[in-house]
Amino acid sequence: MARGEVIRIRNEFYIRSSSARVDVRTRVLKQGDMFAVFDRFGDVETFGSGELGLYYQDTRFLSRLTLKLGKDRPLLLSSTVREDNAILAVDATNPDVWRDSEIVVPRGTIHVFRSKILWDKACHERLRIHNYGRAAVDFTLSIEFDADFADIFELRGMRRERHGRRLEPEITDDGIVLAYEGLDRRFRRTRIMFDPRPSRVSKSVVTCQVHLESGEDASYQWTIACEVDGDSHGESESYEKVMHEATAALQRTRAREPHIFADNEQFNDWLNRSLADLHMMRTETRYGPYPYAGVPWFSTVFGRDGIITALQSLWFDPSVARGVLAYLAANQADAEKPGQDAQPGKVLHEFRDDEMAVLGEVPFRRYYGSIDATPLFVMLAGAYYKRTGDRAFVESIWSNLQRALQWIDHYGDADGDGFVEYSRRSKHGLLHQGWKDSQDSVFHSDGVLAEAPIALCEVQSYVYAAKLAASDLALLLGDSTAAQELKNQAESLRGRFEEIFWCEDISTYALALDGSKRPCRVRTSNAGHCLFAGIATEEHARRVATTLTDETSFSGWGIRTVASNEARYNPMSYHNGSIWPHDNSLIAAGFARYDLKGSVAMVLAGMMDASIFFDLHRLPELFCGFPRRPGEAPTLYPVACAPQAWASGAVFLLLQACLGLDVFAPERRLVFSKPFLPQFLPQVSIRDLKVADASVDLLLTRHDEGDVGVNVLRRNGILDVVVLK
Repeated sequence: MARGEVIRIRNEFYIRSSSARVDVRTRVLKQGDMFAVFDRFGDVETFGSGELGLYYQDTRFLSRLTLKLGKDRPLLLSSTVREDNAILAVDATNPDVWRDSEIVVPRGTIHVFRSKILWDKACHERLRIHNYGRAAVDFTLSIEFDADFADIFELRGMRRERHGRRLEPEITDDGIVLAYEGLDRRFRRTRIMFDPRPSRVSKSVVTCQVHLESGEDASYQWTIACEVDGDSHGESESYEKVMHEATAALQRTRAREPHIFADNEQFNDWLNRSLADLHMMRTETRYGPYPYAGVPWFSTVFGRDGIITALQSLWFDPSVARGVLAYLAANQADAEKPGQDAQPGKVLHEFRDDEMAVLGEVPFRRYYGSIDATPLFVMLAGAYYKRTGDRAFVESIWSNLQRALQWIDHYGDADGDGFVEYSRRSKHGLLHQGWKDSQDSVFHSDGVLAEAPIALCEVQSYVYAAKLAASDLALLLGDSTAAQELKNQAESLRGRFEEIFWCEDISTYALALDGSKRPCRVRTSNAGHCLFAGIATEEHARRVATTLTDETSFSGWGIRTVASNEARYNPMSYHNGSIWPHDNSLIAAGFARYDLKGSVAMVLAGMMDASIFFDLHRLPELFCGFPRRPGEAPTLYPVACAPQAWASGAVFLLLQACLGLDVFAPERRLVFSKPFLPQFLPQVSIRDLKVADASVDLLLTRHDEGDVGVNVLRRNGILDVVVLK
């Protein structure tokens, strides 16, 4: 490379990418605290970008799994993940088999079908082999394997001075056990069980001798179980039983949700994959369902991600919001712990149970370094009550909401200027603590990085919305004095925010105030969140929308995190010019709040068009912000998570924004405010949408200029459907 500026990456939690993926189309499965990333063969190979493997509790329990016929890998025919994300299916065949310069078994003679499913802390695989040749074949089937027990933060690029010890592999009657004793004194074991028993088992290879007559087939099954300390998987269950249990669990979840169908198959493909991804990321905890953030790097509880995913899907499935609120309430900080950026009342940012987190090598065992999770928590509580009317649950977490409000006023606004700002206290914690948390994400118009403490524009808008939500809940619970005080505080904040954050010359809100209270006068997507939370005036909302939809901000696929005419714009960066689906969905919801339905449709169309080009119609965590070029796909970001929960939730919030859909469960009202559908969505049906103990089937039909007719096809129970024009 040519000589130029020397760039040193100081963020120790930066995700390393030292080489391109051999094939970017990885295949992902997840269930509970386990996830797997395979290549398209269904294997775990040691080359490429390094994230392939089977993981449990952020530890890689399988770092190699390679299937071979003879000495070679099979030839891949196709691979896909079933529409419900439960099963990975791979079709392959044999390569040409040569002997004495002659092909003795032509390629395409043997069909190899692999199917995998994750269930109950184990990966279950079934292999079926069929001989389509006219003569018998004899060959060796082998599986090469290894387990490095690497911590997720090692794979992201962090160096460790010390490791635990690998134990000697234990060969059992039906397979092998690989084990590791960590520095945290926990024993982690990978137990591999085969059925039928293999011909030979060594420390790294299992071998089966296969003889197939013409037209004959053979089946094999193996289970790779992840065990920690005293856990024991016991005997391997049949693949059919596991598949039945996993499918039944998904069907039970699906039965609680409405069914959405549009007269556009490409939109349906995007929506159905997004729904399946939300189901996959949904993890049952002792407090209820929680959407883990993303695979592979963030497959755990994140406060901000969980709250936003719950808000995106609230109209569709409020059970997720209840689970998120209950989990975060139970894990709310109760003391000052600088090493964890914790303060009384603050809401959790991240939880990890891996070796490095348990040992304190990273601060994320229970980490509270986000400035926005706490007001978002209060916002979600208010939205949850409006959607469900679940007063008993609100009462059960009211003390948590009060503590969150106290944190906002006391710790969040440490200098008493009326704005909530952050400055990390943990030397190993996150430097920036908004959703754009990379090292260079907050800067001035000349590109100079902002110094802490930093007050982000969207955080002030979340605080505004949180206080209004808390005001409504306080009134519900009989405290009219507190309700009025919270409302007054919100209106006072709104006035100060408009005065100090609005930048007339660039027609948007400042990204942030730095430690010297100087505004960062930069055009960013953050301002769109101010519309989402409702703090913007009508005039300023329209001007922000114009700024965010011009060609410097809107790429043709979506709204960039930073406009292309700003000093630090880089379309390949993580936060300074890339496109994030969840960000776009929140901005579109903000446009809808101010009746800017044309701008909503613009974002929805860009996101849908992008989904067509992505593998499995799955929107990733983010993609590059290059301008849309005719006939070309969006540009991938190299280490984006896919699936990512809040990327999956984007389509549901975008559709809600277009329809102006809102649910008022206590009043038993379903409202469509100035509903709008773009040309590519002539009809949308929503069946079995539940509100309290009522349910309704709806057909929404686009008329001229995008206006929408709302027809009630079925209604059970008391529910008013209101259309506001």
